[in-house]
Amino acid sequence: MSGHSKWATTKHKKAVIDAKRGKLFAKLIKNIEVAARMGGADPDGNPTLFDAIQKAKKQSVPNKNIDSAVKRGAGLEAGGADYETIMYEGYGPNGVAVLIECLTDNRNRAASDVRVAMTRNGGSMADPGSVSYLFNRKGVVIVPKGDLTEDDVLGAVLDAGAEEVNDLGENFEVISEATDLVAVRSALQDAGIDYDSAEANFVPTMQVELDEEGAKKIFKLIDALEDSDDVQNVFANFDVSDDIMEKVEA
Repeated sequence: MSGHSKWATTKHKKAVIDAKRGKLFAKLIKNIEVAARMGGADPDGNPTLFDAIQKAKKQSVPNKNIDSAVKRGAGLEAGGADYETIMYEGYGPNGVAVLIECLTDNRNRAASDVRVAMTRNGGSMADPGSVSYLFNRKGVVIVPKGDLTEDDVLGAVLDAGAEEVNDLGENFEVISEATDLVAVRSALQDAGIDYDSAEANFVPTMQVELDEEGAKKIFKLIDALEDSDDVQNVFANFDVSDDIMEKVEA
């Protein structure tokens, strides 16, 4: 039986990964469509579109899907939806502040999905402004480590407006003002340094330390939120130590 069990487990895991991958593809495509609608179909003149395409390619989204999304967004091909960005605010377990960024063509559905995910997973909705003040809008570039040192990355981006470089284990995270994002990304390109993604994100100004139980709860909540097709990003102000992360993953 052991071989069969192993196969069944692997298959289940792969199904979960494939389902998540399908959702991730859909969200990346939506990003491209919206970026093309806002700033036109030329990535050279539209940095947001350039970064959205780059991120999609890094996740192996097929080129034909990317091209179609650009055309739909720019109105060169039929079928584009009218997406709007909506931010929801709330608290997760242990008082963790949560910002939920939705990109949706149906405001009621998005609100319902978010509310259900929050209330079923120990969270609660909050009034606009009651959580967002705990975050700052920042440029965030993720750089895979490879053979790079922190000094290599810092040297490339310091003059471009980078504020800090953080070691995330397998990657470096470069933080800047959101307005300096393109300059920082361009400085990395000029230095021949590859990056996985460059986008304006909400970075917490203070963090809540979580134990193993708290970490499991917040991860469950974030998974439930990200399961909604309308939820594009979830930002939360928790911190989990490496030791606790290992226990959670085990």
